Amino acid sequence: MIKSMTGYGKGEADRGDISLTVEIKSVNHRYGDVTVKLPRTLMALESEVRKQVSARLKRGRIDVYINLEFASEADKIPVLNRTLAQHYLQLLEGMERTFGLSGGLSVQLLASQKDVILLKEAEPAVDEVRFCLESALEKALAAVEKMRLAEGEATCADMRERLVMLDSLLGRAASRAPVVPAEWRQKLEERLARLEKGVEWEPQRLAQELAVFADRCDISEELSRFRSHLEQFGELFEAAEPVGRQMDFLLQELNRETNTMGSKSSDVELTRQVVAIKAELEKIREQVQNIE
Repeated sequence: MIKSMTGYGKGEADRGDISLTVEIKSVNHRYGDVTVKLPRTLMALESEVRKQVSARLKRGRIDVYINLEFASEADKIPVLNRTLAQHYLQLLEGMERTFGLSGGLSVQLLASQKDVILLKEAEPAVDEVRFCLESALEKALAAVEKMRLAEGEATCADMRERLVMLDSLLGRAASRAPVVPAEWRQKLEERLARLEKGVEWEPQRLAQELAVFADRCDISEELSRFRSHLEQFGELFEAAEPVGRQMDFLLQELNRETNTMGSKSSDVELTRQVVAIKAELEKIREQVQNIE
């Protein structure tokens, strides 16, 4: 089934004190390029996330945003700055001795000193994070694939219509091509007939010129190859695997055959059909740029 490379998906999951959100945005790109942006505490899971995304989304520029939040103040835990506390203790004890103070030192007094107790970012439980990440990532990927599939179906419908148009234009070109040599012969004979009397021309030489002209403007091989490529292109609509690159290659071949037909054409009507074919191929090419 044809899929677009453009899509967006979001997934959320909660467990214990943590809440995890995954957002995925993808746009068209020549290759598969996955970028993961996540908190420092989840850096160890980056390669795993990239691998899972690449397995599902084969092509496109894919940005993955992961956000981790804690319930209330669970993201901060108090820790003792042991070195600083030791310095404060030595200072306060020295002040007692120096000034002859009494009363003793209390934990409350020591703890109240600046930066003795710090709030440190909590390290989330690995099992809980992995559970939330797998759940949220699956939801986000499913949403992206759904959007890419829906857009791919619309693109597929548009391209099918253009293939029908191409087949029609090709039919007109094929029916016009054999007529061109005959019309050229008629025009040449009319010109020769208008020459002044006494001017002789050889029928054999005329036949040779007509044969050369007919061979030079013969596009039967190009028409045959064009139809073959067109059939192959249509078969790709039902493929299960990504077909964007195959479509791109076939379009290059179709354009090559069209250019050859155009270079051989010396007929206004046939040239008009060739130009129309090139216009339709360009419109299909624009659609293929966003196919996975």
